[in-house]
Amino acid sequence: MTVVPDIQTRPPDDEQAPDDGAVMDAYSRVVTTVARRLTPAVASLRVMVSVPGGRRPAGAGSAVVVTPDGFLLTSAHVVGGSSGGVAGFSDGRELEFEVVGADPLSDMAVIRVAAGPQGVTAATLGDADTLEVGQLVVAVGNPLGFAGSVSAGVVSGLGRSMATQEGRSARLVENVVQTDAALHPGNSGGALADSRAEVVGINTAVVGPWVGQGLGLAVPINSATRQIVAALMRDGRVRRAYLGVTGGTRPLPPRAADRLGRDKGLEVVSVVSGSPAAKAGLRPEDLIVGLDGAPVEDVGDLQRLMTAERIDRPVPVEIVRYGERSQLEVRPTELKG
Repeated sequence: MTVVPDIQTRPPDDEQAPDDGAVMDAYSRVVTTVARRLTPAVASLRVMVSVPGGRRPAGAGSAVVVTPDGFLLTSAHVVGGSSGGVAGFSDGRELEFEVVGADPLSDMAVIRVAAGPQGVTAATLGDADTLEVGQLVVAVGNPLGFAGSVSAGVVSGLGRSMATQEGRSARLVENVVQTDAALHPGNSGGALADSRAEVVGINTAVVGPWVGQGLGLAVPINSATRQIVAALMRDGRVRRAYLGVTGGTRPLPPRAADRLGRDKGLEVVSVVSGSPAAKAGLRPEDLIVGLDGAPVEDVGDLQRLMTAERIDRPVPVEIVRYGERSQLEVRPTELKG
């Protein structure tokens, strides 16, 4: 007697289609919903510079409306040294904009249009600190001059750093969002949104040797960048405190680690002559473990603590030197470009 094996056969394609279609429909609904909500809140920018006899184009990019009365958020490198230009909206309006303030060290800028009684559609800002790797994100912007373009992808990485510079000052933008959503020149300043159409990042860079290859980066929208945006809207600039050290993360000596309950500190590699750090007595090989009562483990921690309220006032700095903890007092000055 021949035994016929119980072969598991694949159901016909028409039996599979509803499930596959439902998945695709769900994905499409998310992307189309985000696009529908955000496209009116993302403007295309034509940046202009003054020349003898008028103005000339100096670049292009995108911007995200953050208030109905006409404040928009974009990338600092998009507006550069320009004082204004023209913002185009999905309803066909083209409105002149002026640069309210730019902060190259965070690559963020605020511009404003005369919205008039009609106003402009504002996006909802989210919180990039809640993102997870693999999460769906949607980019809305104006790549290569094609206004209102939408691409979708996932969060490819979190906790990345991006180097920025203004004059002689350099800084790392922390917790940059890495995505594989297709970005091209012109997307800079546009929105990176989650599935709820909340803006969690401002697209800032395309990584890769060719356009459209590699990965994209976005400056996160979180509590730190919200403070930067508020300062730009209020004052037109961001004030930062300056210490005058360079350094990197280093393991703490065992005894100091046991006492502090953590195993890392910021090793001072060099101290700028005449800087607040030099005047306070900080030396190379010192390990900074705290500033003004807050723990310090890396450069990002120190950067976050160098805020305007610490300019020109005594600030305690806790260090480990030759394995022993001690405290110095530093008076930070204002960081100049």
